[in-house]
Amino acid sequence: MLTRAISGAVFVSILVFAILFNANAFLALFFIFMLISIFEFSKMLEIKGIEPYLLSISIFCSSIFPNWELSTIYTDTLSVLIVLIVFIKHLFDKKSDAIKELGNFLLCIVYTCISYIFIVKIPYTNQTNNYDSVLILGVFILIWSNDTFAYLTGVTIGKTKLLERVSPKKTIEGFIGGVLATMIISFLISFKFTILLPYQWIILGVLTSIFGVVGDLIASMFKRQTGVKDTGNIIPGHGGIIDRLDSIIFVAPFIYLYLKFIT
Repeated sequence: MLTRAISGAVFVSILVFAILFNANAFLALFFIFMLISIFEFSKMLEIKGIEPYLLSISIFCSSIFPNWELSTIYTDTLSVLIVLIVFIKHLFDKKSDAIKELGNFLLCIVYTCISYIFIVKIPYTNQTNNYDSVLILGVFILIWSNDTFAYLTGVTIGKTKLLERVSPKKTIEGFIGGVLATMIISFLISFKFTILLPYQWIILGVLTSIFGVVGDLIASMFKRQTGVKDTGNIIPGHGGIIDRLDSIIFVAPFIYLYLKFIT
């Protein structure tokens, strides 16, 4: 527990520092997180080669730096060539289980690269399109709040299993407790983070709670079907980067779309 507490505090400190320091620090940190997540996911699904890294870097740069000189033609060309190489490699590999391996490759790109692109776009979903640390920091506060109170409620009064086949410890009572607590915290932080109205923060809290739990369950499903306890061991006592960010990885597209809709 001590190791878990210390490593968790260090992880949160690094994350909050990067968010608050400036946009470049935030982008750099999540670019690194993306690469580590690709390594963890590739290892879990037994995806070999550097193609997932190259394609993810190319797509990430094209999406995050649309006005960057290199992203106009070179990164797009690189993306097309990488996809072509992946298909041709399976075409001439007699031992290849092409459908399964190409499916895993596509899943890796969607689950890691595309999800991380949505994460790093969240701070820019405002009327000025400039980096706003409050938005992404608020999202993480809501995710951490939901995780904490869902766990406390589940341990205290949880009896009815939420989805025992995938995650035996999660309960319906814990899920409800997490949602209600996150709604209250959403309302409270709206007085400090005035970039959104109180009801908009509350809706954001509900979305974060519901889809965050779904993301956690999906990560658990991946780990259960591949027979691994943790996606990695980079964070002592917690596991890998995906283990710590599974909620935001899945919820990010929904939060991004919601914020774009209301702004």
